[in-house]
Amino acid sequence: MTATKELIEINDVVIRFAGDSGDGIQLIGNEFSLATSLMQNDLATFPDFPAEIRAPVGTLPGVSGFQIHFGSHEIHTPGDDCDVLVVMNAAALKKNIANLKKGGTIIANEDGFDAKNLRLAGYADDANPLESQVVEGFKLYIIPINKLIKEGLKSLGLGTKEQDRSKNMFVLGLICWMYDRSIHPIMDFIEKKFAKNPQIHDANVKALRIGYNYGDTAEIFVNRFEVKPAPMKLGTYRGITGNQAVAYGLVAASVKSGIPLFYGSYPITPASDILHELAKLKNFGAITFQAEDEIAAISSAIGASYGGSLGVTASSGPGIDLKSEAMGLAMMLELPLVIIDVQRAGPSTGMPTKTEQSDLLLAMFGRHGEAPVPVIAAQSPADCFEGIYEATRIAIEHMTPVIFLSDGYLSSSTEPWKFPLSENLREIKPKYALPKTADDQKYQPYKRDENLVREWALPGVHGFENRIGGIEKEDVTGNISYDPINHEKMVQIRAQKVANIAHHIPEQRLDSGSEKGKILVLGWGSTFGTIKTACDVIRSEGIEVSHAQLRYINPFPSNLGELLSGFEHVLIPENNSGQLAMLIRSRYMINTLSLNKIQGLPFTVSEITNKIKSILNPGK
Repeated sequence: MTATKELIEINDVVIRFAGDSGDGIQLIGNEFSLATSLMQNDLATFPDFPAEIRAPVGTLPGVSGFQIHFGSHEIHTPGDDCDVLVVMNAAALKKNIANLKKGGTIIANEDGFDAKNLRLAGYADDANPLESQVVEGFKLYIIPINKLIKEGLKSLGLGTKEQDRSKNMFVLGLICWMYDRSIHPIMDFIEKKFAKNPQIHDANVKALRIGYNYGDTAEIFVNRFEVKPAPMKLGTYRGITGNQAVAYGLVAASVKSGIPLFYGSYPITPASDILHELAKLKNFGAITFQAEDEIAAISSAIGASYGGSLGVTASSGPGIDLKSEAMGLAMMLELPLVIIDVQRAGPSTGMPTKTEQSDLLLAMFGRHGEAPVPVIAAQSPADCFEGIYEATRIAIEHMTPVIFLSDGYLSSSTEPWKFPLSENLREIKPKYALPKTADDQKYQPYKRDENLVREWALPGVHGFENRIGGIEKEDVTGNISYDPINHEKMVQIRAQKVANIAHHIPEQRLDSGSEKGKILVLGWGSTFGTIKTACDVIRSEGIEVSHAQLRYINPFPSNLGELLSGFEHVLIPENNSGQLAMLIRSRYMINTLSLNKIQGLPFTVSEITNKIKSILNPGK
């Protein structure tokens, strides 16, 4: 009979799971995140996996990782370094041990450190890192997971491969025990996933229980940990990824505006999950179309917008390149269209599963001719809902294509999301061409209101016949025109229409800090959580710093220049070579400071805090 394990309360913890891409690391990461969200902890995650579907087994390039940071307080980042590193083999340890905190915990699968795995990871056969200085200074738990699974599942009659596939469930059960998580939500998931395969269902449930009970009975574990619920606003929450939030935001905008949703897309990492998610939402009238290529995808969305639907398309950098000509067409037609760019590391194929913010200038200028369009960026996975909803509102109310920027980090990371109430969502009011009376003049398709926005004339309605196409249009009438003065006028009108959107978006606000001071950290997109946390850390040390995060990049908020002028230094951290910094400098003529990272990885808090301190204390 074992002694009762002590339950120790902690404020937060960072756990990283790592193993081969076939070890189900992303699955256990996601399921542990679900179990954690149901415990009402705040959390942030960072999935990190190879581009190949079946990457080289046992090698460093084949390592898949999933990091989760959860706590009893607000969490905005997945953590710089982890407190606990769970590794399934030698390669996973070698690749990730540098990111384990001093004195941290290693939980290692002993069976992933045999001679073959050691060679594949670049170790000598007799140089097992679990028996060397590599693990000195860490708390080490070596568990023969494969052997325990084989023994526990032998009654099910499974082969060795099928048994080994359940080892991730052993790990999940053990970590759930260690951090006082219920395994019942995971069992519900297994029930649904393997409902048609009872043998595999039983193997996974049994492996989950074996892992959980191992923690409770093994003498190597003397305590477990409790993380109390985080204080959060009242409401109904769920865990959500950025791509899921985009899908729900599009459906919400469609329902709110009364405009049917059409989504034309071609699969590409990391945007494909938007298509998968929307395909589940047909009950809301969402129509999804997987086109044969990127050009067909955006062209189908333009056709849907012309027909009166909300046309949406999505891709990543390479696909956005291919869509650029059709974007110019949509801009020329002045039809609502939403283009989603889930950015990834480039150029060319680059690193498809790694994150970057390198498409900002592409979004701003990546079309031939003078073709400005609004550009909006989300700042967190949950914020992708608000961001895409706002992008859709602007597209509809201002009759223009809008580019919405997400990225690989936001797309697959998870955080709690409070369900919004429909009545709290901003109204979206399309400007349709209304039926004419007998006294009205002939319909003029490019007659504009005070914001230079034309009406949306639905085809097939008598009296609203008009020409469409990419050839320049005559002002007001929409007739084909090659007149040079008219062309210049139309270019200026279309640009001013986009600029006028600045009057219909909120002024830029600070996320934290004073409105004037020594330094402002200005971010956009997925840098939000890291910058926010870094600024909180700096202020806790008695140093004044302010933080602002841009959602609207074209046009900029009307007060942005005035806000920036109140600071001696403006630091702009970006996962690129300084693209927002270039835009800010050219627009406001201020000498910004840059912090750039192009490694396919998000910023760490320490990288930003160190940069802030170096600016404020240049001699240290």
